[in-house]
Amino acid sequence: MKYLDEYRDPVLARRLLGELTAAATRPWRIMEVCGGQTHTLVRQGIDELLPAGIRMIHGPGCPVCVTPLETLDRAMAIAARPGTVLTSFGDMLRVPGSTTDLLSLRARGADVRVVYTPMDAVRLATQLPDKEVVFLAVGFETTAPANAMAVIQAAHLGLTNFSVIVSHVLVPPAMTALLDDPDCEVQAFLAAGHVCAVMGWRAYEPIADRYRVPIVVTGFEPLDLLEGVLMAVRQLEDGRHTVENQYARAVRRDGNTEAQDAMKRVFRVTDRAWRGIGMLPDSGLELADAYAEFDAVRRFDVTGLQASEDPDCIAGAILTGAAEPPDCAAYGTRCTPRTPLGAPMVSTEGTCAAYHSAGRPPRASSGHRAPLDSLRARSAE
Repeated sequence: MKYLDEYRDPVLARRLLGELTAAATRPWRIMEVCGGQTHTLVRQGIDELLPAGIRMIHGPGCPVCVTPLETLDRAMAIAARPGTVLTSFGDMLRVPGSTTDLLSLRARGADVRVVYTPMDAVRLATQLPDKEVVFLAVGFETTAPANAMAVIQAAHLGLTNFSVIVSHVLVPPAMTALLDDPDCEVQAFLAAGHVCAVMGWRAYEPIADRYRVPIVVTGFEPLDLLEGVLMAVRQLEDGRHTVENQYARAVRRDGNTEAQDAMKRVFRVTDRAWRGIGMLPDSGLELADAYAEFDAVRRFDVTGLQASEDPDCIAGAILTGAAEPPDCAAYGTRCTPRTPLGAPMVSTEGTCAAYHSAGRPPRASSGHRAPLDSLRARSAE
C-alpha cells in the first residue's frame, strides 16, 4: 500500500538500526509524546531493538488517558439525565470514571451514542429537537479544529439543544512542565506528527532553545520512528538542540493556519487538569465567551462533583514517564483491558494497553518512583 508499506520495510529498518548503533556513543533518554507512537514502538518491538543505552520514555501523549476524571464523571452525570443524549468517540466509552464508565451507564439505560465525527452530533441535534445532545470533545490540538467547526455549525443553525464538554489539552505546556521537574530524565523529544500537522512546530522552538533539548517532529510508522530517534541521537551527540522535521510529507513549520483560525475563534487557552498529573497552567482550551452558550458543564451545572481515582492506579507515573506499566502491582492482574483501573489500560493509545497487547509481563517487584510531585506542587500554587 503506497505511503504505508514503504515505511515498514525491514531492510531499511535494519539499516537505520545500524546507523543508530554507529551514531550513539553514550546513553540517551528520548521521550515520544504521542500514544500512537508508543503503540508502534511497543507493538513492533522497536524499543527493545534500539542500541544499548538508548531508552524510550513514554510520555503523556494519549488524549483519552489525560482526560480528567472529573470530566468523565461530569459526562456520566449529564448522560444519566432524562432527555439527554451523550455522544462520544468510541474510545471514551470504557474509560473508568470514579464509579463506572459510559458503556456501563448505557447498559443501564442511558442514551450514550458513538459518533465518528463531531458533525454527527450536530446532525443528531437537528434530528432530535426534543432532546439535549451533548458531545464529549476531548483530544490534543489534532481534534480541536473539527470540534470547533461543530460548534460554529451549531451556532449557524441556531441549535439550542446542542452543547459540548470541552476537555482539550495542549502539548507544549506539558513538555515544559516535564522539563521543569528536577527529576526529569528526558534529553530529547519525538513530537507528534499529527499535532504538528495542525499547529506546525513554531511553539516548540522556544522549548528547544530554553531547555537545550532536541525536538524531532516524527510520524507513526516504524521507519518514521527509527529515523526520528536517529535524528535526535545525532543532535545529542553533536551537542545541538533544534527542532527538526522527520515527517516532511505531512508537516510544515506553520501548520494548517485555517484550522488554527477555527480554534482561535471558538476556544481560548485556560489552565487544565491532566488525569494523574494535576493542574497545568495554560495547558488546555475552553469555549470563548462568544460560544459560552454551548458549554454543557455550565448548562447542566455539574461543576461540583468530587472525583476519586483508584488508589492502586499509577497512571500519573506512567503518563509522565516516571514508571512503566510492568512497574505497577496491578498491571495484568487487577488491571487488564477488560477490567481497567485507569485510562492507560483501556485507551487505544494508552501505554498500559500497548504493553499488555504486546504480551509484556509484570516485573518481579514494582519500584516505581511516585508521580511527579513537583508538577502537583506547582498545580497547587
